[in-house]
Amino acid sequence: MTPIRFIVVGFGNIGRRHAEHIMHNPNAQLVAVCDENVTLESKVPEGVNFYHTLDEMLQEQDADVLCVCTPNYLHEAHTIAGLKAGLHTVVEKPMALSAQECDNMIAAATESGKTIFAVKQNRYNPPVQAVKKLLAGNELGDIYMIQVNCFWNRGDAYYAEGNWRGTKQKDGGCLFTQFSHFVDILYYLNGTVVDSKGWLHNYAHQHNTELEDTGSFVLKAANGAIVNFNFTTCAFERNMEGSITLLAEKGTLKIGGQYLNTIEYQQLQGEALPQINISAKANDYGLYQGSMSNHDKVIQNVIDVLHHGHSVMTSAEEGREVVRIIELMYAGAVKV
Repeated sequence: MTPIRFIVVGFGNIGRRHAEHIMHNPNAQLVAVCDENVTLESKVPEGVNFYHTLDEMLQEQDADVLCVCTPNYLHEAHTIAGLKAGLHTVVEKPMALSAQECDNMIAAATESGKTIFAVKQNRYNPPVQAVKKLLAGNELGDIYMIQVNCFWNRGDAYYAEGNWRGTKQKDGGCLFTQFSHFVDILYYLNGTVVDSKGWLHNYAHQHNTELEDTGSFVLKAANGAIVNFNFTTCAFERNMEGSITLLAEKGTLKIGGQYLNTIEYQQLQGEALPQINISAKANDYGLYQGSMSNHDKVIQNVIDVLHHGHSVMTSAEEGREVVRIIELMYAGAVKV
């Protein structure tokens, strides 16, 4: 089997995570990385080319896939550049900062005949997959209410790492940068959202961000379920909880832990799910931690799609829908 050749734009924390898993996959090859920060060249693995601009890398390197691991506001431009160069693209979350940007990316993919892979690695979490299987078999019946809680910590050191973080135009807000994965899991398990009302406030980060750090929403799902969605980056000193609780006709259960990594409780009409308590590490970025580290499975999905015709785990259209839901939430929110 010929290895799939990857190049990576953006060699910060998440770009290095992509590179690591590409290099550890026997059916993948990392041929080049790109970052405008020249000091990162020292972190590039031996034998991998380093570039300062994406255009130069795209012109000089023969590759199959571009991983877009740059700040949020660059996802649209970098994805379209990769597609126009004839590469499939893997796009980190959020797919973009507006549904219109996503539409532009999808149009470029259609024109090029290439595929966009949206990164939503929490879909691979075993508890999420177990509940997805229940829902696919309609074993919970009608869904009545869902509670989503995201209680994380982001301190001053996090925002000091990049001048784009915490800015309205480049970051977009907590729902884009920290909690889009939880919006995605809500969508993945229960379908889309049609109405939203919410409240936002910046409690602890007024000195270094333009955005909210706390929010509480009531959403109406297309299937009629009421959703409470609460988030903050003000949890004291460390991440505390990332959870989603479903109350349904035939059962109640909670996927919990810090990163949707456990089944905290369940009461089901049918057979109980196995006790799941995943102890695998989260993405550890030194000064902070993120969601579960499933990027190896993201890279494997790309290989399985390109080599074996498997389904894309998270399509561009699904990535777009998550962005649309986030836009809907912000549009229906009051700053208090």
